[in-house]
Amino acid sequence: MSNTRVRFAPSPTGPLHIGGVRTALYNYLLAKKTGGTFILRIEDTDQNRYVEGAEDYIKEALEWFGIQPDEGPGYGGAHGPYRQSERKEMYAQYVKEMVDSGNAYYAFDTEEELSKVREEEKEKGNHSFKYNWEVRSKMRNSTSLPKEETDRLLAEGNNITVRLKIPQNETITFTDIVRGEVSFESNELDDKVIMKADGMPTYHLANIVDDHLMEISHVIRGEEWLSSTAHHALMYRFMGWTAPQFAHLPLILNPTGGGKLSKRHGAKFGFPVFPLQWDGGEETFQGFREDGFDADAVVNFLALLGWNPGDDKEMMSKEEMIELFSLDKIVKSGAKFDFDKAKWFNQQYIMSKSEADILTTLKSSKDAEKISQYDDTFMLKAIQLMKERVSVYPDFISNGQYLFSLPAEYDNKTLKKKYKAENQVHFDAIHELISSDEDFTAESLSGKIKSYITDNELSFGAIFPILRIVLSGTMKGPDLFAMMELIGKEDVLIRWKAGFALIENIA
Repeated sequence: MSNTRVRFAPSPTGPLHIGGVRTALYNYLLAKKTGGTFILRIEDTDQNRYVEGAEDYIKEALEWFGIQPDEGPGYGGAHGPYRQSERKEMYAQYVKEMVDSGNAYYAFDTEEELSKVREEEKEKGNHSFKYNWEVRSKMRNSTSLPKEETDRLLAEGNNITVRLKIPQNETITFTDIVRGEVSFESNELDDKVIMKADGMPTYHLANIVDDHLMEISHVIRGEEWLSSTAHHALMYRFMGWTAPQFAHLPLILNPTGGGKLSKRHGAKFGFPVFPLQWDGGEETFQGFREDGFDADAVVNFLALLGWNPGDDKEMMSKEEMIELFSLDKIVKSGAKFDFDKAKWFNQQYIMSKSEADILTTLKSSKDAEKISQYDDTFMLKAIQLMKERVSVYPDFISNGQYLFSLPAEYDNKTLKKKYKAENQVHFDAIHELISSDEDFTAESLSGKIKSYITDNELSFGAIFPILRIVLSGTMKGPDLFAMMELIGKEDVLIRWKAGFALIENIA
């Protein structure tokens, strides 16, 4: 049995960003590659930022992608509870151990006092105030106050936080699987709060305690946490625990490469940055699922944003990703979020699916009502015609709307350019061929109309564009005769009449 135990530990403060999904995916792939365990832990110590429904959203998103945890809230496991808010009582003993060993201390400074010191430092030109070894002795804490004063303040029990006591003049070094050897100077670090006044641990304490108690072997997370890892490495040392292996993932950059991908980039460029649609009161964000993406296609796209299997292979099933995955193939540099590439992946996945599978997806999509009047036989043929002409599932309806109803608009520019009045006699003759065709199959229609064009020494370019626009409104689309067969004779003749009536008005 593998001893690989990894965790994805999001905070329920809103919708899960697509970068978080990639973090979960890499954790999942490593667990499956090594026969290990993938854990979901909800880090909800910051109750002020807690958002109702966010945890359910996270779980639904992971399950949509097929990245299901082995342990976690709602999944069971022997290392629970898996919500940090339900583990509150566990943390106090570890805080006390660090205080008793001299590696942490009680601080009694109020927010007003801290704000005043920050302002004073700004006036001196110091715009990056740190509560550290330099200012510790000037603040109200158990390292600077007499024992009697400290005991009195502890007895009163008001506004007590606990801070980590960072040692002076040390170089803190750890090995990161992605970045190699990383070092921080302790004199540059602040004495981070590890227990808040309300008795809740901060991320920093809860993180290392939970990782230790849940026997986490690898911490795979975004590079924004790299700067905090020095504090975490110190806490592992203070507690006498073996630290897990660290791997800090590169950023997913916005499409221009100028910084981290954020929700405002999605709003600006019109693409989703969240897996599922989020309706959060004042803010609603689009989701990959609702925008018509295939979950496996998004997983494939995300996997390659920061990881390279070592060749030019792009299309991979989840099983292939598991087989090829390794942390040492994760790159250091950020990866641009290329939405066109995401759509390309989705297009490839749609083309690889059966018409029946696609129909099942469409029936459960937001467009289900638009196709409810059509039987499965019609829909399967329509899907077959459109399958190679769509990027996302809604395209079957929007790009192929002419399969379901009269054209909403016509390519008048091409009609004016291509239509010649002297050819009307031929269009009338072709109309008769269509009206009298009893088979009305693509093969029959193609044979008769092409023979007529050839026999009358016409060019296909003079006839086909007009027929296509009259029937569909556009020059784009599937095979003309296959489309006619699907639409059926009655509807083709209705469209013919409407289309040539339009031509009379614009020609």
